[in-house]
Amino acid sequence: MKASFRLAQDGVYRCDGFQEFFWQTHGFGTRNASPNADVTLRQVHSGRVFNARGTEDRAEEGDALVTDEIARSIGVRTADCVPILLLDAATRCVGAVHAGWRGTAARIVERAIERMRADFGTDAAHIYAAVGPCIRACCYEVGSDIAEQFEAATRKANAQGDRCFLNLAEANLRQMRAAGVMDQRIFDCGLCTACQSAQFFSYRREPTNPGRMTTSISRLA
Repeated sequence: MKASFRLAQDGVYRCDGFQEFFWQTHGFGTRNASPNADVTLRQVHSGRVFNARGTEDRAEEGDALVTDEIARSIGVRTADCVPILLLDAATRCVGAVHAGWRGTAARIVERAIERMRADFGTDAAHIYAAVGPCIRACCYEVGSDIAEQFEAATRKANAQGDRCFLNLAEANLRQMRAAGVMDQRIFDCGLCTACQSAQFFSYRREPTNPGRMTTSISRLA
């Protein structure tokens, strides 16, 4: 797995690993700016994936979008949950995933990859994936009822054993690998929304007024 993201002058993060694909544009939003998204969902922390073709903005309830349409961006909104962008280097279809703990437990990113295969003929070996800013294990304390829904390798107890911290990004990375995405084609920015208050909104840090950041991707050609 490689990780190289750059904060552009427009205040949006972009993944270097995606930049070789001239036919797409993408971005991970911050407190200061977010990329445009023509189609988003009414997010409900589910495992539901929609094909954006013929879908109006916020017309459906779900947590991932896929499309092969040209010049129509798809996106998700986050404030601690994991934003994931997918692109198929062969068919040029793309996906945008919102993975909170419930969506991750429902294997939302795997469902998105499967929808890309079913609708567009995607082979997971051709997928590139970018994981954006989200709450990291340093800050994401959860109860045992939540922790038990995830692999032991994605959670860590403190020294006293009375607190548990969940690595939600790692859980999604593992699911992508299990779905057939090659490790060298997965890029994780490693940025924590809860730690870096100057750059990112965080529901855990600001529950009464967290704001939202948009992550989006669009096929250009």
